[in-house]
Amino acid sequence: MKPTFLIGFMGSGKTTIAQLLADDFVDLDTVIVDKIGMSISDFFETFGEAKFRELETETLKNLSKTNQIISTGGGIVMSEENRRFLKDADVNVIYLEGDFDELYERILADKENIRPVAMSHTREALFDIYQHRVDLYDSIATHKIHVTGKTPEEIVKEIQL
Repeated sequence: MKPTFLIGFMGSGKTTIAQLLADDFVDLDTVIVDKIGMSISDFFETFGEAKFRELETETLKNLSKTNQIISTGGGIVMSEENRRFLKDADVNVIYLEGDFDELYERILADKENIRPVAMSHTREALFDIYQHRVDLYDSIATHKIHVTGKTPEEIVKEIQL
């Protein structure tokens, strides 16, 4: 079995779906938080996005050596090195594609996850970020699952087919 990376915009359900697919799933952002000993939003504020992306790339490459389900952060595609790695590595990359309006509602409703990018941008600016990332997600996906209007269980069933 190859490692499987779940990608997609924030709110697309990457972590929820990973939890349903495997008991031993890995959340890439959680691995990073454990490593740095602070929240991602604090790290962003202290060291900046570029330094975070370096850590993210290193963690991504290390996790590709496992045979696990790995949920990634929504910005994983912002690094050209990450995109090239995911495209060229012998891994599954499942893009959880969703309509912006539904994803935005999920982001607002989620009180557990604090997303630095979402907190520091207006709805319009987030839509611009979404628009920019859609093609990047699409370019590296080995599989694409449309998540809008579906329950997590329906999405999991579709992935397992």
